[in-house]
Amino acid sequence: MVKSLGVFAIPGIADIKPGDDLAGLICAAAAPIGVETNDIVVVAQKVVSKAEGAIVRLSDITPSDEAVRVAEETGKSPALIEVILSQSQRIVRLQQGVLITETIHGFVCANAGVDASNIAGDDVVSLLPEDSDASAQRIRGALEERFSAHVGVIVSDSFNRPWRMGSVNVAIGVAGFDPLGDYRGQADDNGVQLKSTLVSVADEVASAAQLVMGEFGRVPVAIVRGLDLSQQDGNGQMLLRDAKRDLFR
Repeated sequence: MVKSLGVFAIPGIADIKPGDDLAGLICAAAAPIGVETNDIVVVAQKVVSKAEGAIVRLSDITPSDEAVRVAEETGKSPALIEVILSQSQRIVRLQQGVLITETIHGFVCANAGVDASNIAGDDVVSLLPEDSDASAQRIRGALEERFSAHVGVIVSDSFNRPWRMGSVNVAIGVAGFDPLGDYRGQADDNGVQLKSTLVSVADEVASAAQLVMGEFGRVPVAIVRGLDLSQQDGNGQMLLRDAKRDLFR
């Protein structure tokens, strides 16, 4: 438990292009505020994908027969559907205008995370990073070297949720801390032993950061300050529920 948190937007990062040194740009932009031990730096997936070249031009895509079939059911372009299918293990839900898939990374989200927002070009889309945990670890390494501080890093993306309106920022990549707060076995305020309380700290931090990052305005990075990071390292894959324990599959 903490008494307060600080959430700081990190502006000043120009439009990212493939091959850009994103970690170096984040370090430079964060310098006026500084990065302290126990800070968690939240980085929007879109700039990570751009820097890593995870972008596709739809005019270069030849749709398969399956992509054409799914496109007819969703009303989306066959080329876009082909890209989505290439990033998916399976289709979870398909109906007019909506395509929910389980991505090759294990996330369940709309359109396998393939997105055309905040990217230049009428027929260009971004993909999720190939390995968001590795991306977070690289950024963390640069920050710790620059600021001589033990920090955490989250690569975040906006996901919608079943039964709830509106998207929230969640962690798809984590480095430098345990993304889960495990309270199982502890007693609550009435002395009752907790049996299943497992809190997604990383998702809560990502959502807090989104309040200052926004969906536009080119603020792809924020610092969340005030948590005491555990010394146990973790990753974003820890946040994925095992299929055997998922009642909704």
